[in-house]
Amino acid sequence: MIKKTLSKIVLYFGVFLLLSIMLFPNLRGFIGKAMGVVLNPLLSVLPIHIIIFILAAITGLYASLIQKYTMDWELMRRVQERMKSIQQEFRQAQLTNNAQKMKKLQAQQAEMMTDQMEMFKQQFKPMLYISVISIPLFYWVYLVISQNPNAVMVFPFWGVQKLDTYIIGPFQHWLFWYFLCSIPVSQMTRKALNIGGM
Repeated sequence: MIKKTLSKIVLYFGVFLLLSIMLFPNLRGFIGKAMGVVLNPLLSVLPIHIIIFILAAITGLYASLIQKYTMDWELMRRVQERMKSIQQEFRQAQLTNNAQKMKKLQAQQAEMMTDQMEMFKQQFKPMLYISVISIPLFYWVYLVISQNPNAVMVFPFWGVQKLDTYIIGPFQHWLFWYFLCSIPVSQMTRKALNIGGM
């Protein structure tokens, strides 16, 4: 009972943090400063791009762990394999102009909607858990970078770039670096823990 209640609180907090990005822009600074109580001492020891690398590695690790223990990978694998099989059969039925077979396969696709909805819910839930830690970290890095517009790093092939400048759309260089660092850690963790494999 307590576990379920705590899980709901964390999920609701995750939804709140995701919505706060758009609805409460002033909250970014508040959460960023709160995170600074813990993280600001790192700034006197390490350059910001190394701190971002460490935070990205940590988030890549816990994101993989959360996905491992909150998702039914057997269901995901089964649904994806079934959908792939139906799509192949449907293409074959189209090529042979087999209307009866196509109708039957469309009915099977409709029957699978429940499993697909469950799959979507299972993918969405970990995202909320992950956002509870990731978004406050993003707010802190954003605050540090915005207060230090001279923060730069050397990117391969791009050379020296200011971390607060934009690459494309809302993606600043620091955010690109963050994702670039988290992807390999996440992939290695997933491989080590045998997560997914679909």
